[in-house]
Amino acid sequence: MIVFACITTASAQYNFSKVDNWLEENTPDMGGRSVLMIYKDGKIVYTKSVNELTRRQKMVGKIIARRQGKAATTEDFTATTQQMIASCSKWYSAALVMTFVDEGKLKLTDTVGKYLSILSKHDKGNITIAQCLSHTTGIKATDLKESLQDWKSVGSMDEAIAQIAVLPMEGKPGTVFHYSNAGLQIAGAVIEKISGKSFEAMFAERIATPLSMKNTDFGKGKVALPAGGGRSTAEDYINFLIMILNKGTFSGKRILSEGSAEQMQINRITPEVNVAYSPAEAGGLGYGFGEWIVEKSTTTGLTTAVSSPGLFGSFPWVDNERKYAAFLLTFYIKNNGRQERYKKLRTLVNEVLR
Repeated sequence: MIVFACITTASAQYNFSKVDNWLEENTPDMGGRSVLMIYKDGKIVYTKSVNELTRRQKMVGKIIARRQGKAATTEDFTATTQQMIASCSKWYSAALVMTFVDEGKLKLTDTVGKYLSILSKHDKGNITIAQCLSHTTGIKATDLKESLQDWKSVGSMDEAIAQIAVLPMEGKPGTVFHYSNAGLQIAGAVIEKISGKSFEAMFAERIATPLSMKNTDFGKGKVALPAGGGRSTAEDYINFLIMILNKGTFSGKRILSEGSAEQMQINRITPEVNVAYSPAEAGGLGYGFGEWIVEKSTTTGLTTAVSSPGLFGSFPWVDNERKYAAFLLTFYIKNNGRQERYKKLRTLVNEVLR
């Protein structure tokens, strides 16, 4: 086993030995490589990488890379290793949309037909931006992996929206929750219309650059996939989470208004909303804008922990009650036991930082 550990001196006051053990014991089942970073009280208090790729994992990695037309890499994961983060991208994209809301260039109540006429032609023009960010558009979307694969071949954002426009509806907008890629793709297209720039360029300008996220992008292809096309590093993602934890600020800079940061953490899956599809690992959690509601206070009812895990196993979360943020970078497909794994990790970190 190759283990790279870099734990800052700030962590001297904490005993992360159980977290160390968890990471070393679980990494073989998480693709053989992992990085965990934890931030609290203005500093990174924990960073650890575990690298133990088996021969089989190397072979699977080569197969996946071949399908994507890329060269396989078996290099050790570090805090600056860039990986595809799948649905962890949704948090990034929702935050980008909210910057337009903060500027008054967009309202959560705006209907998408105002910007994308093709959706109106197919009776979807009354969907709101808020519904796009919360997976309550009412659109019966295709499978997550299938839709991402389909959109990789399109030549423009307009083509991607044209594909969404002809999808069937499974309920009135706002009354059905269906976790998918459709809503955020629509929201991404809307901000392209408003800004006159590509989604990729707007993300770099408004999120990545001010947050010093030097190795994060959306693939730099013809069409960005806001719901699952992001590539990032543990070092970059933790900066984003610090901003969320600090209610919209990072290193003294205001990225999101406090109001927008709070809006993102309001559960939109109310009792009146029918859940048509939710990932098995979500386990009945609530959902805000681009993020799952992992935990709520039993006394105040306020959201105390949020997350946005991805298909490839990466797991970001923010704990508002204990005032810390953490990001686990991994890359593996098999998700058996993933939810329980996440819960155990959070419990161990919570015990240290309570």
